[in-house]
Amino acid sequence: MAEAVGKCRHHGRRIVASILVSLSWPAASCASSSSHINAAACAQPASRPVAIIELPGNPFQAVPTSDGCHVFVSLAGPTEPSDPRRPPRPGAPVGGVAVVSRVGGEPLLTRMLQLEGSPWGMALTRDDGLLIVASDDRVAFIDSARLIAGSADAILGYLHDAPTAGRFYANVTPDDRWLFLSDESAQAISVVDLAKARASGFDNSAVIGQIPTGRAPIALTFSMDHRHMYTTSQVAPAVYGWPAVCSAPGSEAARQTAKYAEGAILVVDVSRATHDPANAVVSAAPAGCNPVRLATSASGDVAYVSARTDNALLAFDTRRLLIDPSHALIGRVPVGDAPVGVAVLDGGARIAVTNSNRFGGSSATQNLTIIDARKITSGAAAVLGTVPAGVFPRELRLTNDGKTLLLTNFGSKNLAMIDMARLPLARREE
Repeated sequence: MAEAVGKCRHHGRRIVASILVSLSWPAASCASSSSHINAAACAQPASRPVAIIELPGNPFQAVPTSDGCHVFVSLAGPTEPSDPRRPPRPGAPVGGVAVVSRVGGEPLLTRMLQLEGSPWGMALTRDDGLLIVASDDRVAFIDSARLIAGSADAILGYLHDAPTAGRFYANVTPDDRWLFLSDESAQAISVVDLAKARASGFDNSAVIGQIPTGRAPIALTFSMDHRHMYTTSQVAPAVYGWPAVCSAPGSEAARQTAKYAEGAILVVDVSRATHDPANAVVSAAPAGCNPVRLATSASGDVAYVSARTDNALLAFDTRRLLIDPSHALIGRVPVGDAPVGVAVLDGGARIAVTNSNRFGGSSATQNLTIIDARKITSGAAAVLGTVPAGVFPRELRLTNDGKTLLLTNFGSKNLAMIDMARLPLARREE
């Protein structure tokens, strides 16, 4: 059930405490009006360059509505279905989706919806109507308007077809017809006929098959013409026969033990994937050690990939990914520890990367690296500077108007909304 959050404060521990103590408070007047926010008003800049809102769980991904007035935030939580008769103990993480609404540019936590599983990646259909949440062994389908309004029937259904899939990321084709799900644990990407799923009440028969990948596929990024989809696999399939050149992340002892092959960018033929997913991969390119996220340039000619264990952002010529994948790499820029999220900013002029430090054993705050896209082939010279972040900065998403960068700080349990016009950039010393 989607519940309104009492106490109209845009970021305060009392909001979080209210959710954790009870998920059945009636809608407060300020929250119930949140679905009628004026788009022009909500797009106003906040009073400060970085607006922070605390959340009742560990935020993974933030997905804004097309007008930017509302932001859905997935909160990783318990991996077992919650028992409605036993509300979570105060201070316990809550797994679900939070709704953060922007009122006069200020973030306000307005709703919290508990879900089965542990929510990770999300996708919103182009009409903003359906929110899809990858949640370990299942997928949740949510009516986004009902969620924003606080309706009890916001959850339309679940797809429970893969008990060991480890579903982690989701994306939908621009025509809202096909859903792709990265199944981390199954080394595959599931293809779902979304029209059939809706018509059948989200029956498992809507899953038409799986695209084979290497270990831990994550990114699901469409090419500019939507004919192809780029995905990352942290370790390439053994059938490729690539040499074991990567070391395990973490301690020095770990680095001295396991060795494994580079990860890969896999190029998927989208049309073929809808009827022959087992043979939909048409190309593969080496992509460093543990590639995890991928974003394309504004023109679509460059793919930027975070190579987590290499502590680097890699750049690839997307045309060569198809015709000459072994020579597609065009740039390598050193960044911080264990980079994860990637976003293209300022119409393609700059790139942001989250330095997660997730294996560093530290609870200290981290940062983002900001890169000059025009110098992507120049190595360290492309780094413009850094922007402060919280603990384990994980995912990035730009609002459609390009004015606000959304950052989930997984370890800090908060969402940061960064005003691009006042980006707090600490410039690199020349």
